[in-house]
Formats: sequence, structure tokens, C-alpha cells
Amino acid sequence: MSGRRVEQRGLWFDEFEVGTVYAHAPGRTMTEADNVLFSTLTMNPQALHLDAAWSATQPFGERLVNSMMTLAVMVGASVQQLTQGTIVANLGLTDVRFPHPLHHGDTLYSETLVVEKRLSESRPGQGIVTLEHTGRNEHGDIVGVARRAVLIWQEGAAR
Repeated sequence: MSGRRVEQRGLWFDEFEVGTVYAHAPGRTMTEADNVLFSTLTMNPQALHLDAAWSATQPFGERLVNSMMTLAVMVGASVQQLTQGTIVANLGLTDVRFPHPLHHGDTLYSETLVVEKRLSESRPGQGIVTLEHTGRNEHGDIVGVARRAVLIWQEGAAR
């Protein structure tokens, strides 16, 4: 077969521009099954995620989507567009917050702001990019925010 070959990848360090916002598609509708599976797989027995009767007596009146799942999906939604095959390492998360609950049946929409970037002083061919991930439900309510530092290859330097 002849023709051009295109491989899906994220961005090289040099392609990131501070101030750019990437909207990630599609959104992800969070189901009850997703929440129960994620909570049990991660050994999180929090009744707020698993016990409908108890949760009905709590301030939100129902079970909520596990906030760690919200965070995982927010970050995961960015991978194909930003870091697939170009990341060296995830360096850390800061300023994680969940200002509004996510409910079963809500759809999580994610976007990422490039906050800053700099070349690594100790790792030639690599740079550190700071990303701010934001998740919103279908009504536009912010359900999660997190800053993440990632080590990214410069184009041509990846091994």
C-alpha cells in the first residue's frame, strides 16, 4: 500500500504555546456502573460513592461520582491530543479541587490550558510543561481543576 502514513501523537515540547486552551472531545457521560467499578477497583469503599440509601440522607441526596475518577477522566481526555507518545513522565499534580459535584448521568467535558513551559536543565532534549486541566458538566459548572507538570520530549530527541 502506498501513500502517506500518519501516526497519532501528542505535541512535542516546542509545539506547546503558553496561553493556548485545548478543548478535548468527546465528552464522557459518567454512569453509575463507571463510578462503582472505579471506586471498587481503587479500593475506595466510601459510602458516598457506593451506598445509595446512606447517600440519600446526606447533603447532596444521592451518590456522587468519585472525585478521583473525575480527575482521572479530566487528565485522560487530554492524552491523545497533548501527550500521547511525547511524554517522558508525569511529574506531579497541584492545586487539585472539585468545586461542584459530578452526578451519575452527568457528562464531563474537559479542556487544558498551557500555563508555562521551560527546557529541562538536567535532561537534554526534554522540557517541562505545566498544564491546567478543567472539567465541566453539561451545564458548564466546573467540577474539577488540576495543575499538572509533565516532562515532554523535544521533536527529534525522543528515543
